[in-house]
Amino acid sequence: MKAIGYVRVSTDKQADKGVSLDAQVEKIRAMATVHDVELLDVLVDAGESAKDLDRPGMVRILEMVQSRAVGMVIVAKLDRLTRSVKDLAVLLEQFQRRGVSLVSVAESLDTGSASGRLVLNIMVSVSQWEREAIGERTRDAMRHKKAKLEFVGNAPYGFRQAADKRHVEPEPGEQAILERIHRLRKGGKSLRKIADQLNRLQIRTRQGSAWRHEYVARLLKAA
Repeated sequence: MKAIGYVRVSTDKQADKGVSLDAQVEKIRAMATVHDVELLDVLVDAGESAKDLDRPGMVRILEMVQSRAVGMVIVAKLDRLTRSVKDLAVLLEQFQRRGVSLVSVAESLDTGSASGRLVLNIMVSVSQWEREAIGERTRDAMRHKKAKLEFVGNAPYGFRQAADKRHVEPEPGEQAILERIHRLRKGGKSLRKIADQLNRLQIRTRQGSAWRHEYVARLLKAA
């Protein structure tokens, strides 16, 4: 079987030093020996981030996988391949469709076996769960702070940062505009008509721009 290795470092500084790259290459060569496969080459993405798959080395890997030029892709660690759960799922689907195994040294992972695929699927699911759980905790914390009128980022419309820099307090001018918006809405006015009326009165948004119905909708939803 023929294999291709892939290594990546995220900064130019790391790439210049070469230490991280050399370490990855050494692990990949050792793993190729263990699997008794022919290592055609080790493709390098130096100074590239893992935010997407648009990297020269990664593009070449995918071309070789699509053409079935290799039967195995070896990496020193999964996060060298990608840090995105979504991108990893895309890669795995393409590899599996072409009968290509993914081997990761650090995780002792080989998707050439059913157990290896099971372990990786569990890892992907756990990673997705962790991201969603972190998102939920962040949203809950922000809602809690907002309920206590604690300052979180930009103060919501109708409020301003208080003197203690930690809380928000009502902003009279914006509160009056909010009251007008709610009154018009309860009176049956459409979002566009509310925006038009505010503009006719030469009332501007916090950014100093004209009102749009989308902004009116956001304010009504946030109330």
